Amino acid sequence: MKLVVRVKLLPDATGEAALRETLKLCNQAACHASRRAHATGIKGKTALQRLVYGELKAMGLSAQPAIHCVRKAAEAYATLAQNLKAGNYGPPGSRRRAAVEGAPVRFRKDAGQPFDDRSLSWQLDARTISIWTVHGRLKGVPFVCSPEQAKMLAAHRRGESDLVWRGGCFYLYATCDAPQAPEYVPDGFTGVDLGIVNIATTSDGTVHSGKHINQVRHRNRRLRTKLQAKGTKSAKRLLRHLSGREARFAADTNHRISKSIVTEAQRTTHGIALEDLGGIRARVRLRKPQRVTLHTWSFAQLGAFITYKAQRVGVPVIFVAPRYTSQGCSACGHIHKNNRLDQATFTCTLCGFAEHADVNAARNIAARGAAGWAVSHAADDAA
Repeated sequence: MKLVVRVKLLPDATGEAALRETLKLCNQAACHASRRAHATGIKGKTALQRLVYGELKAMGLSAQPAIHCVRKAAEAYATLAQNLKAGNYGPPGSRRRAAVEGAPVRFRKDAGQPFDDRSLSWQLDARTISIWTVHGRLKGVPFVCSPEQAKMLAAHRRGESDLVWRGGCFYLYATCDAPQAPEYVPDGFTGVDLGIVNIATTSDGTVHSGKHINQVRHRNRRLRTKLQAKGTKSAKRLLRHLSGREARFAADTNHRISKSIVTEAQRTTHGIALEDLGGIRARVRLRKPQRVTLHTWSFAQLGAFITYKAQRVGVPVIFVAPRYTSQGCSACGHIHKNNRLDQATFTCTLCGFAEHADVNAARNIAARGAAGWAVSHAADDAA
C-alpha cells in the first residue's frame, strides 16, 4: 500500500538559496524538454531522453536530475493525453482544447522535483538529509517529523522523494510502501452516505454535519470574489496567501471524518460500505448555487481516505451502486421519489416507516454492502 510521508526541511540561508536555484534550473530543464517534445512529437520517456539528455546536461544538470526532468516532461504529456481522451478540455475542435494542444506543457519555476536515492540520502537517526544541488552536494540539512513518520520512513520508504516549495518552506514528500493488514471477516457492514448538507452519515446514526464547513467555504468564496474584483497588488498578494487554504481545510476535515468512521468500524468489527460516486459531477443536474458546492467539495478524497485508513487496519471496504439509496425504504424496500419529503425527512409511502433521510440512505448502502460481500465471497469460496 503506497503512502506518502511529508517532512519539513530546515536549511540555513545558504542551503535554502541552493535549493531554490536547484528547483529553478530543474524546471527550466523540464520546460526545455517539454518544448522539444512538442516541436518534434517525441513524447515517450526513452526517446525523449535520447533527444534532450545532452542538452540538459549542458544546462548544468547532473545525470540523475537530467533523467528525472525528462521523465517529468514525458509523464506530463502522458497525463495530458489521458485528459484529452477523457474530454476534460472539451470536444475536438473546441477553442480550449485547441489552445491546450497547440502549446507545450509548462512547469512553474518552483514546481516539485523528484529525487532518487542517488541524489538524495536520509540520515534518519540524525534527522538530516544529503541532497544534490546545482552548487554541489548539500549535506546535513535538518528536517522535522513526528516519531510515527520517522518509524514509517525507516521501515517502509521506497523509491523517489519529491522536493516541494510551498508556503515559504521546503518539504520532502517520501513514498512509503507499507504492508496492508489482513482483512477480517466482517460482522455486518456500516453504510456511509456522503452529501453536502451532511458531509457523511453512517447507518448507526452518526451525522458529520457540513454546516460549519459550508459556512467557511461560502465565506472564502465571497472573499475571493471581492479580491479578484479589486485587482490591486495587495489584493493579489492576499489571494496568493489564501491559495490552497480551502483545499487544506477540506483535507483536514476529510481526515478527521474518515478516521472516526474507520475507528468505529474496527471497534465493532464491521466492514464499510461506500457509494461508488464515480462520474457524479457529470450525472447530477443541480441549480447553479448547488452546482458550485458539489464541484468544490472533494467526495473522492473522503472515500480515498476512508479506504486507505481501513486497509491499514484490515477493515473490509466495499463499493455499491448509489442508485435509489435515498428513495428506497430501508425497512420494506419500497422505492418512490415521494418517500423523500425534503432533504432531512424520509417517510415510506407504503409502510409508513420514518427516519432521518441520510440515515435511511446509509442503511440501504449497508444492506447493499452486506449483499455484495456475500455474493463476491461466495464466488471466491466456490472457485
